[in-house]
Amino acid sequence: MSSVLEGRGAQQRWARLPESLVLPALFLLVVAAGVALAMAFDWAARWPSEWVIPLRSWVTQCFQWLGSDAGLFGVKFRDVTRGLSWLLAQPLDLVEALLYGGFRDLDLPPLPWVVVVAGVATLAHWAGGRGLAAFCAAATAYLALFGIWQDSMKTLAIVLVTVPVAAATGLFLGIWATRSRRAESFLTTCFDIMQATPHMAYLTPVVVLFGFGQVPAMMATVVFAMPPMARCVILGIRTVPSDVVEAGRMSGCTPRQLLWKVQLPAAHRTLMLGLNQVVMQTLAMAVIASLVGAAGLGQKLLFSLQQLRIGKATELGIAIVLIAIVLDRLTQAYARREPAHAEERRTFVQRHPHLVLFVVVLVGGTLLSFALPEIAILPKYLTISFGQPVDHAVRFMSKYLYPYIHPLRDAITVELLLPLRDAYLWLPWPLVLGLIGAGAWHLGGRRLAALTVALAASVMLVGFWVPAMMTLYLVTAAVILCILIGIPMGVLASRSDRLARIIMSICDTLQTFPSFIYLIPVIMLFKVGDLSNVVAILAYASVPAVRYTYLGLKRIPAVTIEAARASGTTSLQRLVKVELPIALPEIMLGINQTIMMALAMTAITALIGSRDLGQEIYKALPGADVGRGVLAGLSIAFIGIIADRLIGAWAKHRKKQLGAT
Repeated sequence: MSSVLEGRGAQQRWARLPESLVLPALFLLVVAAGVALAMAFDWAARWPSEWVIPLRSWVTQCFQWLGSDAGLFGVKFRDVTRGLSWLLAQPLDLVEALLYGGFRDLDLPPLPWVVVVAGVATLAHWAGGRGLAAFCAAATAYLALFGIWQDSMKTLAIVLVTVPVAAATGLFLGIWATRSRRAESFLTTCFDIMQATPHMAYLTPVVVLFGFGQVPAMMATVVFAMPPMARCVILGIRTVPSDVVEAGRMSGCTPRQLLWKVQLPAAHRTLMLGLNQVVMQTLAMAVIASLVGAAGLGQKLLFSLQQLRIGKATELGIAIVLIAIVLDRLTQAYARREPAHAEERRTFVQRHPHLVLFVVVLVGGTLLSFALPEIAILPKYLTISFGQPVDHAVRFMSKYLYPYIHPLRDAITVELLLPLRDAYLWLPWPLVLGLIGAGAWHLGGRRLAALTVALAASVMLVGFWVPAMMTLYLVTAAVILCILIGIPMGVLASRSDRLARIIMSICDTLQTFPSFIYLIPVIMLFKVGDLSNVVAILAYASVPAVRYTYLGLKRIPAVTIEAARASGTTSLQRLVKVELPIALPEIMLGINQTIMMALAMTAITALIGSRDLGQEIYKALPGADVGRGVLAGLSIAFIGIIADRLIGAWAKHRKKQLGAT
């Protein structure tokens, strides 16, 4: 009886603590308990290897069984995968023949490069006008002028075939989710895990099931690029105004007619945003898929980086960026384009001038290419290159500037990064799990605490605790820098419309860069090391911190700003005591996205020598160690989900305090 009374007394004393002191007190209690356990028991300091669940080998054996012996009713699973490969290979072969291979059976050449450039310019003019047409034509011509046309067309062929497949799959799953709450809950959970899993983690299981080459790269790309489309379909259908839906029902539409003739057309802009995301994700994955034998720009870029041919890598990187920007601008322009209403009396040529122009260019350019081979394929003596000057510049930097950069790199690494790394590696696992659980319990209750602790514990149970701590160390260092740079940039953008246009344009451009690209300047400046990994992550992941800070500050009601001015506050006081606290939920969501992008980038920095979960994924590829690659990828996803849930719960709690919900 006395123990019950003492327990109730402890709860009452805990409840009497001010809310601002509850979490710090809870953390101090967890830290004390975790350190005491680690000092008293060896198993609390480091999870014993004998306690590791051999899930890695089980997963590998399962995929090997699927790829060799699995079957149902006499049909082998490998026969199904071969059938899917054959289906995807048919449109891919057609597009490759059109763009660069030609139709050998018919003795027909591929489309001349001049025709492709003119076709892209015509499409851009139809979608966005003369300015977009000029840019797209120049960007496409770059691919020919720098002698990388064939490699570019190999990459583009994968994109052109994969995007419709991924978009159609996402459309189907999105529609299914809007028709069933249970399906939506299941698919949303799957999409969360899929989007938090790094690109490279998709490659290992695909290699085991489909082998190496273009088609396996397409399979991995479809799976990776599909979730954004499905999410946008769900969002678009859910946000169609109710009066529009009711008008469709009153007009006698069946459920199918209501979907295809009312809801999807009304959600056109949201669907096009999803398509844009599919295009960008497809291109990013098509480059990374070079690790499993996909030919094209990614393969050549990876080879150039491995050979430290920075000049050639820069040319290839610019080509990838230009393709990404062209595809991004075309899809955005099409999304903004108002549908044309043609008059019935107008001729076909008047209704479709761009189509007629392209047909004329196609026929004329193809016929002319037989007389002028330079129009069909630009000969090497007409191509240009700045690879050698870049290589000379790199050698100059190595000889004259690197002696100054080297001490700075070593100082930052030794004084800042290595102590942070050692601190993360020292942390006992009960302390880490306790801090995660305490924070989650305080912010979201028992369910959130149970979820986050279970996800963190699963990383430890499968034997990836040390690589996970190394991942957290790199991500922490990079995110701190992203915050220190991104938030001030967002504040500056919110203070000036001119600066906002410049900064947001830079952010738009950075978001179109495939993650491979950021490795080039990092290697040029810092060589290989932890600082190089952190800087590459910083360059890739800093954009959300800028965007969300800007949006959060811009959404503050004008009456709030006026009230602060009327109270006699200075500009700095308004920013620190009024604007930033109100915009903090949006800023935290930006930091959340920064963390997710930083985690994804750790898989790419494995190419320049990191020692984290990304390196585990990279090591799994040569030996087709599916268990290692999949579990390392899921571990990164679990870390991202933990951060997402904690920050989301905090943002929700903060908005309630501000009365925003």
